[in-house]
Amino acid sequence: MKYFIPLLLIATLSASAQTKDYSKDVASVDATIAALYDVISGDPGAPRDWDRFRYLFQPEAQLLPTRKTPEGTLNMRAMKPEEYIQFFSTRITTGFFERELYRTTEQYGTIVHVFSTYETKEKKDGPVTNRGINSIQLFFDGKRYSIVNVFWCAESAGFPLPDKYLK
Repeated sequence: MKYFIPLLLIATLSASAQTKDYSKDVASVDATIAALYDVISGDPGAPRDWDRFRYLFQPEAQLLPTRKTPEGTLNMRAMKPEEYIQFFSTRITTGFFERELYRTTEQYGTIVHVFSTYETKEKKDGPVTNRGINSIQLFFDGKRYSIVNVFWCAESAGFPLPDKYLK
């Protein structure tokens, strides 16, 4: 018994030392959007901080990519953050770097809507491989921002970006 308490204390301290503090990532709209882009970007095979990714989202959140099928039909897919992690981890074999180019933001009370123009690259300094718009809805609970939905459309679906979303 005399060894149990010190071992329990060491285990508890060790577990808390391994828990990262992501609170700065959700302190503002800017921080939340920056963290979203940062956490999914990286070189091929580079581990992503999926715990950080999860922290950004409400438990009920969805990620909703739209796309054009080979037959030319437009559709969308709804994924929970865990499904997105699996999708991303198994389908993105190249590097993936996404950055924001332009943003419009509307906020009222507890809700925020961000229309975020982005570009993607396979190498940090490589050519642009795609662009589009992320429609991001956030909830503000008075203490932190959390993502409710990310709904996006890429130019590869056949919709060139209007100039007003590039300024």
